[in-house]
Amino acid sequence: MSETIYNRIAVLRAERGVSRRQLAEALGVHYQTVGYLERGEYSPSLYLALRMAEYFEVPVEVLFSIHPFPRIGAERSA
Repeated sequence: MSETIYNRIAVLRAERGVSRRQLAEALGVHYQTVGYLERGEYSPSLYLALRMAEYFEVPVEVLFSIHPFPRIGAERSA
């Protein structure tokens, strides 16, 4: 069983115009940590995941999942 945590951090950052450094400063972590999280090289603690969801004002499930997120545009149906 895989313990991979998938995320949409980069998508939300891009939508909001937030840099890795800005997000890191707001969360009190190193900016490289944000990069590791985005690439799936590091899984956040529950505390950090909840703080990040609060920062983006979304439910944590919008930001993190144990299943891959659908590709953008793949959710459209005719």
